[in-house]
Amino acid sequence: MIRLLLALVVALAAPLADAALNLNTATKDELIALSGIGPAKAQAIIDYRTQHGGFKSVDELKDVKGIGAKRFEKLKPELTIGPAAVKTAAREAKPATAKSDAKPGK
Repeated sequence: MIRLLLALVVALAAPLADAALNLNTATKDELIALSGIGPAKAQAIIDYRTQHGGFKSVDELKDVKGIGAKRFEKLKPELTIGPAAVKTAAREAKPATAKSDAKPGK
C-alpha cells in the first residue's frame, strides 16, 4: 500500500518538476528562485511586464535591464510565456450589459 501511494505521488509530482515558469504570471519569489535572479532583477522583470502589458515571447526577457545574453541562455529552458494576468480592476470597471430580450415588468 505504501509503495502504491509513493508511486502515485512520484507520478503526479514528476510533471511539476519539469514545468517552466510563466514570465507573465510569476511572482517575485518565484523569479528569485531562478538561478542568477535576485530581488532587484526579479522586480525589474515584474516592472517590465507591467509597463509592456506582459511578455510576448521568452526572448523579450533580454530587453529587461540586467539580463544579459549569458544569463538569458541559462534561464531560457526554465521559462515560458502564457497570457498576461488579467487585471481585476479592468474587469470590474466594465459596466454590466442588460439582456436585449428582457421585457420590463417581467
